[in-house]
Amino acid sequence: MSGEATSGTPDRWKGRVVLITGSSSGIGKVVAQRFGALGASVLVNSFRSAEAGQAVADALPDALYVQADVADEGECGRLVQAALDRWGRLDVLINNAGTGPVIAHSDLASATLEVWREVFGVNVFGTWALCVAAMPELTRAKGCVVNITSLAGIRELGSSVPYACSKAATNHMTELLAKVVGPDVRVNAVAPGLVDTPRTEGWVGSFEAYGRLAPMRRAATSDDVADVVMFLCESAYMTGEVVLVDGGFSLTA
Repeated sequence: MSGEATSGTPDRWKGRVVLITGSSSGIGKVVAQRFGALGASVLVNSFRSAEAGQAVADALPDALYVQADVADEGECGRLVQAALDRWGRLDVLINNAGTGPVIAHSDLASATLEVWREVFGVNVFGTWALCVAAMPELTRAKGCVVNITSLAGIRELGSSVPYACSKAATNHMTELLAKVVGPDVRVNAVAPGLVDTPRTEGWVGSFEAYGRLAPMRRAATSDDVADVVMFLCESAYMTGEVVLVDGGFSLTA
């Protein structure tokens, strides 16, 4: 599935509501645009970049921007309630919001407990809290969850040890949730390798390594990841899967 393919079938998602965290830029923004182009109502979210998030929402046919910190359990409930107040339902939850400083894996002292708590607060606890808050509505809608994790949660890679461990935890969470919320709700994850987004701007060495080593000879774009997100949302049977989107880099790492 490609962006061109999905754009050729307007209104396929009309009447359904999608909540996408961290959707003011990068992967989340592209996924929001994909759903909007297919007729879905979209709740756009970010924590810091409110102006950019509002711009994403304003450019979609039927969207609402809500600024909220997913590390706060109460804010997770507010996000779900905002979707219900506006549209009366929730069909899809995309947990895309994430954080993680760049810390060399060998620099143990810099990976303080404060860093671990901040990273897990967003990447793990926030994902869990949103899934819990959204699950009653997703169950009613026979909906789905897609968690955006990382190759770093599968292989010994990533921008820091806390970040990699948080993504490993979310991968496992995905499988555990899928086991208990089916058949009403499907839960899957997309685990990208290096993706060309604002977060990775300046990671010249990483992009060069991908160009040399990955069978696809390049890092992913946000569209590459969005292709798989859309596939998982439209598949009626897939659940409990963590799908690598790394251009084959894990075959060489």
